[in-house]
Amino acid sequence: MSSPAPATPDSTLYTFGGDEWILVQLDEAMSVGVNVRAQAITRHLSALDVDGVVDICPANAAYLIRIDPDVVDPRAMVEQLREIEEEVGDAADERLATRMIEIPVFFEDEWTHETLMRFRDRHQTPEKTDIEFAAERNGYDSSQAFIDAICGAPFIVSMTGFVPDLAWDYQLVPQERQIEVPKYARPRTDTPALAFSWGGAFAAIYPVQGAGGYQLLGICPAPVIDLSQTLPDFRDNAFLHRALDLHRYRQIAREEYDEIRAKVGEGRYAYAMTDVEFVPGEYFADPEGTGRSLMELSL
Repeated sequence: MSSPAPATPDSTLYTFGGDEWILVQLDEAMSVGVNVRAQAITRHLSALDVDGVVDICPANAAYLIRIDPDVVDPRAMVEQLREIEEEVGDAADERLATRMIEIPVFFEDEWTHETLMRFRDRHQTPEKTDIEFAAERNGYDSSQAFIDAICGAPFIVSMTGFVPDLAWDYQLVPQERQIEVPKYARPRTDTPALAFSWGGAFAAIYPVQGAGGYQLLGICPAPVIDLSQTLPDFRDNAFLHRALDLHRYRQIAREEYDEIRAKVGEGRYAYAMTDVEFVPGEYFADPEGTGRSLMELSL
């Protein structure tokens, strides 16, 4: 079994973007280990409250900071970032206060099916649906076996972005079991809001209707954005997802989908969730056991 914690690179790539930006690439490939390092480094930098640091943006395997060059010398900033990286190390001992959120998904629904069928000319395999293509690509003998694999292990939100509150979800399984699916050969010009999808190594929920290229697998009944902030989960924040949130997906049928939609319309639906501490080192040492424990949490 391959380790989910890559060795700390000997040389991180630091790149200047003009006078104001510093891009730091920790690795070329996404992994749980490199992502928690990016999150830990940027969290430590934020806690230092360095004069001249304007913005900090962690990503999957890198992070970007914006500085005021009239306040801090970019070269001196890089040296400080190197020191923080050395202090963080592999981030195995970080204790991450986060949340486990259960997200219901109606797989192979009629709305995403209608959409994907309109765009078969842009797909690698026009004769197959997106979920059939994804299942076959990953060695599963049926769509249901593929769905079971998605719903059988937890995910970690590695970053948010692209559009507001779109979360990149990376499954917490050993590398050899990671699901990977290429995006459409040419992007669609339409995707239903709350479509559940997969592209590359990431699951994602489209927060709003729009263009996209991820494979469409199903649809979620509950919003991830509530600008009116009427639903219980959105009273303090109009956006659901946070980096390093943990997710587990639960397959539902049409009847439960309609029930949840009705509760949303009445302003009383709340996600099942609980606070949890995630320690990367425990996952690195025992990914299967840690995943099982997270899936068994009472929400």
